Amino acid sequence: MGTDSFSRENRSEIMSHIKSKNTKPEYVVRSALHKMGYRFRLHRRDLPGTPDIILPKYRIAIFVHGCFWHQHPGCKRATKPKQNAAYWEKKLTRNIERDQKAQQALREMGWRVIVVWECRIDKEIEALLAELLAEYIPSYTFIK
Repeated sequence: MGTDSFSRENRSEIMSHIKSKNTKPEYVVRSALHKMGYRFRLHRRDLPGTPDIILPKYRIAIFVHGCFWHQHPGCKRATKPKQNAAYWEKKLTRNIERDQKAQQALREMGWRVIVVWECRIDKEIEALLAELLAEYIPSYTFIK
């Protein structure tokens, strides 16, 4: 059993409840985008990486990444478990490689990609989104 405080079966049960879609950070970003006046689509499976949110009018794909699962560089939440370290190293490295490949494929298709990290989602989410979107959308389109 190692140093994990849960049995293998209990840990498996806990991990099975971790969602990959419609997470709380996604809801916060979606709510902010809606409040800012943007219309969007969710989880387009026909696009590489199945972006969490897309703004079709602007050809922008938004990924809302958890800092742990996608290993946000320099973030304190991007730790690697010591238990079963080899498994986690391989798993998290695969996630990063898959993200990079999907984002590159989207760019080659003419999409612009924005990654919103979980640790940056707070009360100032609208300001963060405005800053991230400003590169791709003229500022006059923002609803104030």
